[in-house]
Amino acid sequence: MPIRPLAAALFLAALLGACAAPPAPPPAAETPAAGGSRVPLVGDAIDARTAARNFIAVVDAVEPVAERECSRRTRGMNCDFLIVVDDRPGQPPNAFQTVDESGRPVIAFTLSLIAEARNRDEIAFVLAHETAHHIEGHLDRQRANATAGAVVFGQLAGVLGAVNADDIRAAQEIGAVVGARSYSKAFELEADKLGTIITARAGYDPILGADFFFRIPDPDGRFLSTHPPNRDRYEQVITTAAELGIAPS
Repeated sequence: MPIRPLAAALFLAALLGACAAPPAPPPAAETPAAGGSRVPLVGDAIDARTAARNFIAVVDAVEPVAERECSRRTRGMNCDFLIVVDDRPGQPPNAFQTVDESGRPVIAFTLSLIAEARNRDEIAFVLAHETAHHIEGHLDRQRANATAGAVVFGQLAGVLGAVNADDIRAAQEIGAVVGARSYSKAFELEADKLGTIITARAGYDPILGADFFFRIPDPDGRFLSTHPPNRDRYEQVITTAAELGIAPS
């Protein structure tokens, strides 16, 4: 499928589903990994031409695998992924999954994320992870959780004596945020697991791809964080890869 520029409105519509990768801290020689082992940071930054070639090659390899997994694991779901690139200058490294007005699943990358990846395995893992969000139905499940949270917080506000419509609306908005994020960490781990499978079936190394975790800030259990600690995510990849017969290199 073609890679297309991303409209700004589509980008804004998916902010809650974003899997951000902020600029990396200064590189260290090694980073602690799962099970007490240590994983060296992989590779130096690559030039723009190589980054573009890597991205195109990965999309060509991963997209059909993700579409097959989607068709095999779901019923009635649109599995025709559209891969788009947000080419606006100054956007931070980011990738996310959303759907367009017709219900077609869209995976979006910023140029800075493509440039930040050190190799094709990392791009493949990020792409596979985002397709996994769609296959697992995370957007619909997130919306359902947000709706439930809004209802519960609105009812609690009423029980606690709120009679002003603005106060109840504010409570509902808070509840929607809490509800949307209540299972987001579990969703990320589910996407890491399926993303590992898709990455491997597309011919890339998911363990090498997961080194990307060591160049992004660790959520470290912060309140309402949408992502689990990087260590937990890496362990999910290692465990899933072992089930596929893949060992760390």
